[in-house]
Amino acid sequence: MNFIVPEFIVNLLSTMETRLLYKIHISGRVQGVGFRWSALREARIYQINGVVKNLPDGSVYIEAEGNPEQLALFVDWCRKGPDRSYIESVTVDSFPPVNYTDFRIES
Repeated sequence: MNFIVPEFIVNLLSTMETRLLYKIHISGRVQGVGFRWSALREARIYQINGVVKNLPDGSVYIEAEGNPEQLALFVDWCRKGPDRSYIESVTVDSFPPVNYTDFRIES
């Protein structure tokens, strides 16, 4: 028995397979410089879904979900940050996507 899979399902499955979740930790002068708001703007530009938040140790944590090309551009931006920031280190770990539907700032 042969099954015909509708094209939109094939496209959806293809898109899901190429999506990744990056957990990004940024340290340096990244709080009090507009980093989270700038990350929100950049995430919208690169069509990234996820969350950004300040951590008690003065760093910023981001969960960013998108395709590898979008994520590479977003991580490149994270390595630079907004004008008033100073980035000391950026670590990126890759995970399976959790299907974020938007990008938001958490407190």
